[in-house]
Amino acid sequence: MLDVISTTSVVFMLMGIGYVAVVLAVLTAADLAALGKFVVSIALPGLILQALISRDLSEIFDLAYIGAYLFGSLAAFAIGYVVSRRVLGMSSAASTFQAMGMSCSNSGYVGYPILAMALPSAAAIAFALDVVVENTVMIPLMLLLAERAGHSEAKGMVLVRIIARRLFTSPIVLSLIIGLAISLMHVPLPGPVTKSVSVVSASSVAVALVVIGGTLYGLKPGAFDPGVALVVAGKLLLHPFLVFLGFEGLATVGIVPNDPLLLKAGIVMAGSPAMTMYPIFAQRYGQQERAAQAMLAMTLLSFFTISAALYLIPD
Repeated sequence: MLDVISTTSVVFMLMGIGYVAVVLAVLTAADLAALGKFVVSIALPGLILQALISRDLSEIFDLAYIGAYLFGSLAAFAIGYVVSRRVLGMSSAASTFQAMGMSCSNSGYVGYPILAMALPSAAAIAFALDVVVENTVMIPLMLLLAERAGHSEAKGMVLVRIIARRLFTSPIVLSLIIGLAISLMHVPLPGPVTKSVSVVSASSVAVALVVIGGTLYGLKPGAFDPGVALVVAGKLLLHPFLVFLGFEGLATVGIVPNDPLLLKAGIVMAGSPAMTMYPIFAQRYGQQERAAQAMLAMTLLSFFTISAALYLIPD
């Protein structure tokens, strides 16, 4: 247990450094934005490239992981939407972002840094496969429902083109496509290129955690809100449980991960707080206050839930 706590405490100490840096004005909001852009546009794409170009495609494409993670994410999204809409009586737009908060993980800024220390052999593959699920299914689904709820003028193929443009101009998605192509065609890369990619990707962990900690500054807990409680419990407990059920269900028909550690990695990824863009997306549709409160609560509580998952789930 002490080994688990020593791993997760490093993660949250780095977040604390980011928070204190903003409090002391060492870093400003503009600095955080620049660092965040570096992580999203350079460091994480480099990480994905490194994971893909150093492995055979058959090793990367893990049907059990993708199936379990997709099942858990879609199920969490559906439950979040229905409960928010039918039980809590929220609007369609609010229910969409409740569902997003429960089903879209911060795999790059929180999940991967934790796995890089706790399960290094499975971390990069788990992150790359999460990118596939989130960018090809979960984010487009959220955008479609949000635009529909917002009565946007963009309909049909126009909306599809908007979403496709957002996805295929994303450095993370582009690095995924390039990395898969290189792996599929077995293209050898020069040594300096692979070393440069490795150095850049190594910077993602510390910088990402400092950015997350800095963005927590200014977020304040509000009065008890059942919607916030639903998102926090759904993200930290329900989502990882549903991913676990996905793994178990696939195992019954003989579909298991190539690496046994991917089961534990998938549950930890699912138990990470909501993705950083969650409150940013919510702000565009007037749902930012509840999203920000949920983000603060789940980030703080995830120390305990992720530590418990790393300790209780066997390797």
